[in-house]
Amino acid sequence: MTDAQETTTGARLRAVRQARELSQYAVARMAGVSRQAVSNVESGLSEPSLRVAFALSRALGMTVEDLFGPANLPPSIPVRPVAPPGGDGARVTLASVGDQLVALPLRGGAASRSGFLPASGLITQPGHDPAGTGEARPVGTLRPTLVAAGCDPALPLLEAPLALLDPPIAFTWWQCSSRQALALAAAGLVHVAGSHLRWQGDDYTASPAAELLPQGGQVIRFSSWQEGLVLRPELAGEVSGIKAAARLGLRLVNREPGAEARSLLDRELTAAGIQPGQLPGYNTQATGHLHVAAAIAAGLADAGIASEPAALAYGLAFIPLASEHFDLVIPAAHLNAREVQGLLKVLSSTWLLDQIANLPGYDPARCGEQLGTLRPLPSSA
Repeated sequence: MTDAQETTTGARLRAVRQARELSQYAVARMAGVSRQAVSNVESGLSEPSLRVAFALSRALGMTVEDLFGPANLPPSIPVRPVAPPGGDGARVTLASVGDQLVALPLRGGAASRSGFLPASGLITQPGHDPAGTGEARPVGTLRPTLVAAGCDPALPLLEAPLALLDPPIAFTWWQCSSRQALALAAAGLVHVAGSHLRWQGDDYTASPAAELLPQGGQVIRFSSWQEGLVLRPELAGEVSGIKAAARLGLRLVNREPGAEARSLLDRELTAAGIQPGQLPGYNTQATGHLHVAAAIAAGLADAGIASEPAALAYGLAFIPLASEHFDLVIPAAHLNAREVQGLLKVLSSTWLLDQIANLPGYDPARCGEQLGTLRPLPSSA
């Protein structure tokens, strides 16, 4: 069986099952096979044996040829986008989260790592509501994939150790603010949300996550670093903080609303008695620490709030303003998922800890440490 036929096989079985509103477990019971067998066929991990193919076809009221025969293109299947994906033909990464398929748009910074990333799906029906259901046509074999969201650019380091697991797990990352990451987790669109939201004083992540993730979950430390004012190198001796940056009229590159970096900037402006409108560029929005540093290095801005590792990566000046702890929040519904169990295994791996430690500005000392359990909030019903 070719890769294209294997992809068609899994995608068609998933589409038929979902069209009948059946779970994998229900189809497995109807066919007298294991749920794992159904899952492996749908994900492309294995092709069905003749016995399994006949059993599934009979259970779904189809011929073996109709269910598993070759086709020019796999059918479109329901997906939930984490953000508006664009029109027909838009490239996306597809991954299973719980009992649904999510689509992560491959556009802007999410489309590349100094080169285009491969797509695993093409949008065929975007859907009217960005948070609702659309449709996509799979491209290639869909593999078990850990879906993470957050702003720490060290998150992609998880990809290598996850790929070495047996069986391997792929990795995809939606770069966004801490608040948006937790919102995606609450909506069931990601396995794990990265967050460094500060609530009161040094209360990190647990309190905001408990409020923004009513289903409950686990909080696990990933890394720690300094966050502060990033400057063009030649400004290092002239600028000592936000007040000096405002006095000199420096052009700012800001983060998106909901980002802790933007909240830090607002706290510093309030403490200095400065109105946001006094800083040119306050209303700009860059997604992620590296994007802020890249804009400054390219001469598009003079200053911005980002992590020290981002500043060091671009050879920029850095003035620390706060110590940050970046935590991983795992919704309770996904704690036993294969992808999450793989994550928990690799968080304590020597390879990962060495890689984070070797990034200037990062402290992985507590990586993998469980910080607390978020209890589900009482239902208001």
